[in-house]
Order: sequence, then structure tokens, then C-alpha cells
Amino acid sequence: MQGKQSESRASPQVKSIFSPARGFFWAARTRILLWYLLTIGFIFVVSIPAFRQVLYERVNQRVNRELTEKMEIFTQLIDAETEASDREDEEVTAAVNLLKQADIRLTKPPATEDELEEFFDAFLGRQLSEDDTFLIAIVDGKFRKSSPRARPKVLAADSELIQYWGKLTQPEQGEKEFPTEPNIDSVLYTAKPVWIDGEIVGVFVVAHTTAGERAEVVEAVLAIVQVSAVVLILALLIAWVASRGVLAPLRLILQTTRKISESDLNQRIFVEGKGELAELATTFNEMMDRLQAAFTSQQEFINDAGHELRTPIAIVRGHLELMGDNPEEIRETLALVLDELDRMSRFVNDMILLAKAERPDFLRWETVELQSFTEELFAKAQALAQRNWQFDTTAQGQTIADRQRLTQAVMNLIQNAIQHTKENDTIGVGSAISKSRISFWVRDTGEGIALVDQKRIFERFARAANSRRRSEGAGLGLSIVQAIVEAHGGRVLLKSDIGAGARFTIVIPLMRSPQKKSHAERVG
Repeated sequence: MQGKQSESRASPQVKSIFSPARGFFWAARTRILLWYLLTIGFIFVVSIPAFRQVLYERVNQRVNRELTEKMEIFTQLIDAETEASDREDEEVTAAVNLLKQADIRLTKPPATEDELEEFFDAFLGRQLSEDDTFLIAIVDGKFRKSSPRARPKVLAADSELIQYWGKLTQPEQGEKEFPTEPNIDSVLYTAKPVWIDGEIVGVFVVAHTTAGERAEVVEAVLAIVQVSAVVLILALLIAWVASRGVLAPLRLILQTTRKISESDLNQRIFVEGKGELAELATTFNEMMDRLQAAFTSQQEFINDAGHELRTPIAIVRGHLELMGDNPEEIRETLALVLDELDRMSRFVNDMILLAKAERPDFLRWETVELQSFTEELFAKAQALAQRNWQFDTTAQGQTIADRQRLTQAVMNLIQNAIQHTKENDTIGVGSAISKSRISFWVRDTGEGIALVDQKRIFERFARAANSRRRSEGAGLGLSIVQAIVEAHGGRVLLKSDIGAGARFTIVIPLMRSPQKKSHAERVG
């Protein structure tokens, strides 16, 4: 009772989640787009800072390259020992000409502090620096001049950075961070001390504030983010529309499944195109074919098994209820009851055998001598009934098989032949080897089997419609034959015409190795 209550409480929730096809596909499309959004978002979150950092590094490299070029010009000028006409560098030549116009001699480096100040004044007075680039001259540890004159606070004459540069004794290139200063960010610089008579008289510095370039980088990154956001929204809309077509086969599968659960097992999905979803639809249809066949077989089995068991039970019950006190009547009733119980026992044993045929240990392999085996089968057959028995031929050699199961299969064919023949009819038994196959056959001259029945007599509980007599079994004999033969990796062939008898042939592979026994064992 408790289980039923819990089931009833759970069912509304289950229906609300899984029943509506529209809700299911809405959720599926939403999850797809959500994962798509998370993936693209993660890429943006990782790539945007990386992109900004790359731009920062490229700006720093370009600025450092420009600073180095400026310092090289200064170095060549301050260390000049030849006339400008001997120089190949155009920028150096132009700088030298400007200094000539200021009456500064370049035949040798500045020899005094006054000459160095004159050199700095003339050099910086005629230099046009780029934006945010500052050429700074420091003489005797104090600020002398800069180009341009307007400088940020961190480059003021009394700033800590100027004092730091004034104390340098070796060339230096680096970067100083100023996170608290507005519109500065950091300063990239290269500095070179100037020596006169073994003493440092001054320092020349080329500095560059990075706030402008980095502001441009941030602006470019923001533009990229804005464009990417628009593209992402458009991509999501397109993906939302496209996902409907992509998920269409799944929608058909769900709709078909709902129809099957409500009506029958005949519904199938129309497969169109190729790809994984089309293959899924094809696989679903194949699965439904197997389920329908299994369901039909199960229903037929239940009906036939119930019929086969109901009849002997009714016979036993009826005779026991009518049984009197007469000893003779009691003996007859007991004999009849035991016969019906034996028939039910055979039926149950046959069903157990068919169930075992699916197990990997169904067969027990051994070496079988074909000639003696065939002769043994024929001897057993002769003892079953009065017929015109004929021993056709026998195979010579050996094979690896389950001797008992093969005997059971051939004897079932012989029993079937006996049931459909008369005393003066002929039944032949034989075996032969052809290439890599061995054949056992049972033929008769009985009533024969119609073509329409040949396709179904190997099914469980099946009997020929044109048979003149009622089979003693439950219609499982040929099913058992087929199960045994297929377990050996073979097949059963039938050739028959109405009034011309029938020929059943068992064909199995010859000399099968123990490692390659049967399909059932390979699966196991």
C-alpha cells in the first residue's frame, strides 16, 4: 500500500517533466544554448585579458625600441670624434647639423661641465619628441632641461624619479609604476651617465609615460568586447533557430514513443538524410522491430503454452473427479493421468531446453566419429516405429560437436517424420561431408509440407496446417532442432512438396576448434 502511495505521489512530477514533448525540447534547446553561452563566455573571459596584456607588451616593446633609438643618437653625438660628413645615419647627421648651427664643436666630446650644459641646451632645444616622450638632461645631479618643457608631476625637477636618475653611475633601462598618479600609469625609461675626466658630470634620460597608449589599448579592448557581444547575441539567436531543425529527429522519436505507449507497436520514424540523428532514428526503428517481434512471440508463447497446459490439466481433473471405486476404473484413470503428466513433463523439459539454448554452456564439446554416430542414429530410429527404413550413406571422419545435442536434434527430425508417415512409407537417414561442412538428413515419403507452412514450422508451437494427424508433442520439436543447430553455428534446410514427402538437412561446420565453438559461447 505504501509503495502504491509513493508511486502515485511521484507520477505527477514525472509527467510534468517528461510527458510534454514541447517542454522537453524547450529544455533541451535551452541547455544547448546555455552550454554554448558558457563556452563562448569562458573564451571571452580568458581571451580579453590575454588580448589586453599582449597589446600592453607590444606597446612596451615599441616604446622601448624608440627609447633605444633616441639614446643611440645621443650616444653617437656625445662620443663624436669625426665630422658629420663621415656619418651614415641620417638622424645622427641631422642632429649634428643642428648642433653645428648652434656653434657646438663635434670634433671631440664635451670636455667640461659648461660644454656639456651647452651641448644639452642645443641638443634638447632642437629635438622634436613624440607624444608622451620626454628627453631629460641632468647635470651635476640636478635637473637641467627637458624636451618638451611641460612634464607630468612625476618628472618635475624636484621629483624622486629625477633625483634617482641623477645618482646613476651605470646605463639603465627599466620601468617605474605610479598607480596613484592620474594619467601616468607607468614610466618607461633609458638613462645614460656622461663621464668627463673619469667623473660623472650628467645623465641623459629618455622617458615615456604609458598612460596614453594603454588608454588606447583599453579603448580598443572595449570596442572588441562590444562587437563580440553583438556577434554573440546574433550567434545565439541563429543557434536557437538552428537547434530546432537539429533536434527534429529527437522530437519525432519522442512523439512516436508516446503513440506507441498509447496505441500499438506499429509506429515507426521516417528517416531522412544522414548523420548521427538519422542513424539514431534508424536504430530506434530497428529496436522497435525487435521489440514488436519479441512482444508478438511472447504473446503467442503465453497463449500456446497456456493452451498446451490447460488441456492435460483439464483431462486429469475431469477423470479424477469422475473416478469411482472400481479397481479397474481406478487403474485406467491412473494410467491416463500419468500419461498426461508425462506429456506435461516433456513439454516443460522442452521449454527448459529452449531457454538453456541461450546460455554459453548449452553445448558440451567432444570429438565425434561420424560413421559410428550415423549408424547409431539409424539403429535408434528403427526401434521407434514400423517404417520402410533406409540407410542412405554415412560420412567418414571426425568433427567436434555436442554428441548428445546432435543426437537429440536428429531424433526429433526422425520423430517428426514418423508422425507424418504411414507404415508403408519410407524414411531415410544419412550423413555426408562436403568441403568444410557436414550434413545430417532425414527424408520421408509422407504427406509433405506446404510452402506457406515451411516458413513457420520452426517457430514454437507451430504445426503444419495440412497435417492429417495431430502431433503428439507441443510443436516444439523443430524449434529445439533449430536451437541446437544454431548453437553449433549451422542451419536447418527443408525441401518438401505436398504429397511428395519432406527432407530435413542439418548443416554444421566441420572440425570446429574448441576456441571457436558457437555464437552463444563467443557472446558468453
